[in-house]
Amino acid sequence: MSTLATPAQAAPAASSSRPRLTPLLWLCLAATWVVWGSTYLAIKYALISFPPFLQMGSRFLVAGLLLAAWMRWRGTPWPTRLQWRNALVVGALMLGGGMGGTALAEVSIGSGLVVAFIAVIPLLIALLNLIWGVKPARLEAAGIALGLVGVLMLTQGSGFKASPEGLVAICVACICWSLGSVLSQRKLPLAPGAMGFASEMLCGGVVLMVLAAVSGETMTWPPQPVALGAWVYLVVFGSLIAFNAYMVLLAQAPAGLAASYTFVNPVIAMLLGVWIAHETVTRFEWYAVGVVLAGVLLLLFKRPQKG
Repeated sequence: MSTLATPAQAAPAASSSRPRLTPLLWLCLAATWVVWGSTYLAIKYALISFPPFLQMGSRFLVAGLLLAAWMRWRGTPWPTRLQWRNALVVGALMLGGGMGGTALAEVSIGSGLVVAFIAVIPLLIALLNLIWGVKPARLEAAGIALGLVGVLMLTQGSGFKASPEGLVAICVACICWSLGSVLSQRKLPLAPGAMGFASEMLCGGVVLMVLAAVSGETMTWPPQPVALGAWVYLVVFGSLIAFNAYMVLLAQAPAGLAASYTFVNPVIAMLLGVWIAHETVTRFEWYAVGVVLAGVLLLLFKRPQKG
């Protein structure tokens, strides 16, 4: 799960320089497209032994500690008290509500359909930015409307109809992630660079572990090998490698290209879910996903022109 809020900030510099696609950028694109697209299936397999909140909390605590230790070793200072407060609020929303709700939804809904629903996040961010007076252009407004139509179609599919609680969980997840994204951009800035994201993972991980304790979650011990392997994959590839690849794209690639994972991830996740986990996706649900992604594409085509 990620957002178009940050790429929008990088749009002026990135679009003006128009750098060529180096081998490094191609590797970073592959990481954000394939790795992030596959993490939702990894969440599904990790759920075999790791319940939702405990899985996500432990994942982000470990990833946050590793990233913070690395940054401290390189001489980066700790965040200030105000930045830690911001990290707690943003982490509680984006990781506690966003990623926690995503894992909770995957208990009863296929990973492909969950990530297809998550494609609505750029549309929600565009709507939330109205609070700060950022009005969408005509093309963006058309994208928002088209994407929301696709989401309404998606909720009528057999996957979400079979699990109302899963639908509620993924709706809450999308709202929390979008709100946290906008607040981190507009009102609650984190510490600069990777240390800010490390603090967000640490704070969000603590919130998720509290939710796990309140919910009475306990993991299966010893964990099954496939679940443990999926958890390690989420920590190393999902939280560390792919995230840092995304940061490289933000710094060196055009904003629209950096945000291209938004419409690639759902397709990859749905294909992996059908191919590996034998999940069922109806033709109607594929049509609904196509409508959602068409709306997101309209947003992406417009965003690089801003600034």
